Amino acid sequence: MKKFSRQLSSRCLASIVAFNMAFAMPLPSFAEESDKEQNIIILYTNDVHCAIDDNIGYAGLALYEKEMLQETPYVTLVDAGDAIQGAPIGTLSSGSYVVDIMNEVGYDFAIPGNHEFDYGMDRFLALADDLECGYTSCNFMDLKTNEPVLDAYHMFDYGDTSIAFVGVSTPESYTKSTPSYFQDEAGNYIYGFCEDETGKALYDQVQNTVDEATDAGADYVVLVGHLGKEGVTPYWTSDAVIANTTGIDVVIDGHSHESFNRILENKDGDEVILTQTGTKLSSIGKLTIEPDGTITAELVDEVPALNATASAADATASDATSSDATPAAADDSEEPVKNVDPETDAFIKNIQAKYSEMLEEVVGNTSVLLTTNNPDTGERAVRKAETNLGDFCADAFRDQSGADIAFMNGGGIRADVEAGEITYNDLLNVFPFSNTMCVAEVTGSQIRDALEMASKNYPEESGGFLQVSGISYTINSSIPSSVKLDDKGNFTGVEGDYRVTDIKVNGEPLDLEKTYTLASHSYMLKSCGDGMTMFEGCNIIQDDIAVDVDVLSNYLSEALGGTVSDSYANPSGDGRISIIVE
Repeated sequence: MKKFSRQLSSRCLASIVAFNMAFAMPLPSFAEESDKEQNIIILYTNDVHCAIDDNIGYAGLALYEKEMLQETPYVTLVDAGDAIQGAPIGTLSSGSYVVDIMNEVGYDFAIPGNHEFDYGMDRFLALADDLECGYTSCNFMDLKTNEPVLDAYHMFDYGDTSIAFVGVSTPESYTKSTPSYFQDEAGNYIYGFCEDETGKALYDQVQNTVDEATDAGADYVVLVGHLGKEGVTPYWTSDAVIANTTGIDVVIDGHSHESFNRILENKDGDEVILTQTGTKLSSIGKLTIEPDGTITAELVDEVPALNATASAADATASDATSSDATPAAADDSEEPVKNVDPETDAFIKNIQAKYSEMLEEVVGNTSVLLTTNNPDTGERAVRKAETNLGDFCADAFRDQSGADIAFMNGGGIRADVEAGEITYNDLLNVFPFSNTMCVAEVTGSQIRDALEMASKNYPEESGGFLQVSGISYTINSSIPSSVKLDDKGNFTGVEGDYRVTDIKVNGEPLDLEKTYTLASHSYMLKSCGDGMTMFEGCNIIQDDIAVDVDVLSNYLSEALGGTVSDSYANPSGDGRISIIVE
């Protein structure tokens, strides 16, 4: 097999994201084709978030991998982060069940997203050992040595062709996991992600790694990143990394839960494929490198049966030329056939059986939907507006702690609670992070700064947007945010007018000099998650009272008598957060 040219012809560039998803007939045996060059196929996932059997599912992925091996011996499976957190299977096993499944499926390369760190640094490093392919990241740094903690890249050989897979993790991991996990006992940062206020440190680290891999003989460089696009710090996006580097052929991305295939220009004006599969295995990414240098990116949202002769309707792909695209929605009138690898499916079911009994315990009931979404549009609202589930969660923390006020970050509220019986599993899906409830003494000034920090991105989403109890406030979106951040995205102050106004605590105007008791979780009050450093060093008067999911369960059973009251009937909440729109 000859080495492929890194420079693609104009014909190849024109067809680089032209998708053809017709499922091929099984090829002749590879012994018969030994004198012919074979395609290289790279399958990829991102932001699975413990959705082990949602959508395509890991068993469907395993089947599709076997199908691709019928076409070529050169098949590699990679993951772009945030696989082990997001649902009970992750929380109850601190990630190990998902790692077991990834090993069963046979991942060849994986990187840590921000949520790979959610169970603590010691746990992450143990999981990195347990994952058979390990984790790779060029910019997850040991600040004592200024060297990567993990391997920066791995080289894979396909006949005479070598491809370097470079890992890169978002510097937002500081604030979108738990900051204290990256610190020593004295609060000093001992791990870093090549972060600064311009992005240059990240670009330089990526470029140095790409250059090293190229010098080592890579014919192609595939950057596997957990960087994202929408709602991400602009200079840390995948777009920004591409625009400020050279030598990368493809970027397989994650973090922002988008579905697209795009072509961007790098620092030298050369074209680079950027691709992302969405979330929870809604699609499988498929990158094909042909012997003539053609590179094709596809998003596969349906797996055909093994050895099936199928038409183009058997598998679909998103079609993109120069703009973002999302795979077409399936016809709701028909339940799609879900084809799976039976061995992997049995392996997953065995794991599910280990914890199913506890999860299905009924802890209460509700006649109303407790939602994270806008009732009019169906779009997610909890990260930029009040919802009844946000009220419910904040009320639980205030009731169970006895605090004056409770805050709950919208990004930590992860799933709706449907009307009907409520199981422990339902509540664990709402709070999958296993944070613990704490109460702190804070000033009215700190409260105002936290609300301002949480509202700085409005009308865009922010995981740090605050759902509240015992307090009300107004966001005036006509006032530009003047929140100032450090190079890690942490709050440093407000240098201008506050866009948050009319703050009232239990009906009384907020007193900036007064001390209030604030209930939230350890992530915010002790670890300054979401950049909430205004609470750094605050006096914790109740520490690690209960795990967050048990706070919800106890509030439901004790305060509400097992039944969600009609006070939560409005999906948009009861008016604690008012927004003035320009």
